[in-house]
Amino acid sequence: MPSAVELTTLGHRIRHHRVENGMTLDELGAAVGVAGSHLSLIENGKREPKLSLLQEIARVTGTEVAELLSTEPPNHRAALEIELDRAQASSVFRRLGIAPIRITKGTSDETLESILGLHRELQRREREAIATPEEARRANTELRLRMRERGNYLPDIERLAEKQLKSAGHVSGALTHRTVSIMAEQLGFELLYVNDLPHSARSVTDLENGRIYLPPASIPGGHGLRSMALQAMAHRLLGHRRPTDYADFLQQRLEINYYAACCLMPETASVAFLQQAKKDRNLAVEDFRDAFGVTHEAAGMRMTNLLTHHLGMSLHFLRVDGSGAISRVYENDELPLPMDVTGAVEGQIVCRKFLARSAFEAHNRTTEHYQYTDTPAGTFWCSTQTGTTSDGEFSISVGVPFDDARWFRGRETQKRAVSTCPDESCCRRPPGDVTARWEGKAWPSARVHMQMFSPLPRGAFPGVDDGEVYAFLDRHAEG
Repeated sequence: MPSAVELTTLGHRIRHHRVENGMTLDELGAAVGVAGSHLSLIENGKREPKLSLLQEIARVTGTEVAELLSTEPPNHRAALEIELDRAQASSVFRRLGIAPIRITKGTSDETLESILGLHRELQRREREAIATPEEARRANTELRLRMRERGNYLPDIERLAEKQLKSAGHVSGALTHRTVSIMAEQLGFELLYVNDLPHSARSVTDLENGRIYLPPASIPGGHGLRSMALQAMAHRLLGHRRPTDYADFLQQRLEINYYAACCLMPETASVAFLQQAKKDRNLAVEDFRDAFGVTHEAAGMRMTNLLTHHLGMSLHFLRVDGSGAISRVYENDELPLPMDVTGAVEGQIVCRKFLARSAFEAHNRTTEHYQYTDTPAGTFWCSTQTGTTSDGEFSISVGVPFDDARWFRGRETQKRAVSTCPDESCCRRPPGDVTARWEGKAWPSARVHMQMFSPLPRGAFPGVDDGEVYAFLDRHAEG
C-alpha cells in the first residue's frame, strides 16, 4: 500500500496536470469514465487509483504514468501543502491537541511558509530535547523499520541455526544445556561458568584460549544461560567484527538474539506447532512457551519472526514496565503507538487503555489476560501476561488485528476498551472536573531518573569497560 505522503503527492501531480489542461474535476472525470467526486478523493490523497485509471488520466492530460507517479511535488505550492500535511500528522503536533488548519485555495503561500516555520521550530526543539541519546534512538528506529519490512524474519540465520542443531544431534523438544555445550565444542569453545564476570558484560569470549565465560550455572532460569551461550557463539558463526558505529552494534545484537531464538525454538518445529494451533483455533503464547521451555517474552518475540512469514498474520509485541514505558516493541499491524520526533517508540508511555498497562491492576497475575481495544487505526485483540523482576513489574503483550483474533485462545473475551491516543484527552490529560478541583493546589516532587543525564555509552562495545574485561581475562588465563 502506498503511504499517505505518496498518495498526497500523486494527488497533487494529477491536479497539476488537470489544471494545466484547463479542465475541471467533472470534465476530467467524464473523459476518463469516473465521477468528479471520485477524482476529488484521489487528488486529496484519500483514495488510491487503479493503474487503469492512472493510464487514462495520463492519456487525457497528455503526460506519462511515470510522471504522475513521481515522488517529487509538481510545484512549490504542492511541496508546501505536502510538507504541512506531514507536519500536522506527526505525533509531536497531535500531542498539542490543536486542530490542524484546512488548506484552501485562498491560503497564501506566505501563510503556509509561516505556519511551516513554526512546525520546523517545534520539530527542532523536540530533537534538541533528546540530543544526548539521539544517535542510539535513531539507529534503533532505523533497525526496527528495516525488520518490519522483512516481517521480522531472517531466513539465512534460520537455516544456519537448524544446521548447527542437526550437527549437534538435537531432534526435538526443549534444547538442553548439554546440547548447547556440544554446539560450543564443535566451534572449538568450552563453556565456563564463573562468579566474577565483569559487571559491564553479560558474557566474555576468550578467542585465544577457546573459552566462553558465563554467569554461575546456579542462577535462576536455565533459558537465560542457554541463550547467552548461543549469542556468544553466534558472533563467531555470523562472522562479526568489532562494530564500526552504534548502528552496527545494534545490528549485531539483533542477529545474535535472533540466532539464539532460532536454536531454542527451531523454525521447522515451531512452525509445525503454530500451524496446528491455528488449525485448532487455539494459538496461545503460553502454549508455545511451554512447548519449548523458554520464557513468555521469548515465545512472544519468536511469534513475530514466524507468524507473518509462515501464517500470513500481522501482529504486535510489547514489553512495558510498571510505569507504562515501552522497553521492547515490534509491530507490523498498524497498532498506533506513541513515538518521539525521531520515530523512536522505546521509552514512550503506552496508552492507559491498552491491556499492556491495565493488566497491572488485575488481581490474578498468574494467567494471560485478553482484551479487544478500539483505536483510531481499527480494533485489535491482545493477550497480556505480567511478571516481576528485581527491576520491577513488566508486562508482555502479543496482539493482532480483529479479524485474526479468531485463531487465538481468548478471542471470546468480553473485555473491551477504547483508546483515542495520541489525542491528549484519551488518558494523558486529567478530567476537567478533577483539573478544576486541584489545579494550582498541588506540588508533587518528581522522581529524577539518572538515565536522563547519562550520555550515550561510547566505544566499540557501548557500555563495556575494556580495562575490566582485560583484567578478568588475565586472571582466568593464569588459572
